[in-house]
Amino acid sequence: MVRQVVKKKLLKRIKVWTKEIEVNMLQYADDTLFLCEANTQNILGIKCILRCFELVVGLKVNFIKSKIGGQKVEEGIIQRYSEILSCDVMHLPFIYLGMPIGGISRRFVLWREVVDKIKKRLARWKGKYLSFCW
Repeated sequence: MVRQVVKKKLLKRIKVWTKEIEVNMLQYADDTLFLCEANTQNILGIKCILRCFELVVGLKVNFIKSKIGGQKVEEGIIQRYSEILSCDVMHLPFIYLGMPIGGISRRFVLWREVVDKIKKRLARWKGKYLSFCW
């Protein structure tokens, strides 16, 4: 279904990294992340993909949990696209699968939540299994 939309140029892929790998979406379990240039044709392509998914699979897309965001795109344009897709606007950085996305990775502030979560998990069992003998 997505391949047909891409072949018909309803959703243009973006190029990432130096090798210019073309990507249009990432999926993990029940999460899907669409990546595309900020234009109305791509937004309508995403809406087409989601609507076709609903019709083919018989499930409904939860637009309350869905979000749209952009990098180097005017806030008014993102707001207009969120209205087309009936979803909220997200801001960078955001958390995806427990990891921060879209921030400056060298700053500790970006990783503070991840580090705190790991510390909490370690605190539950480190007394039993970790040895701090030097």
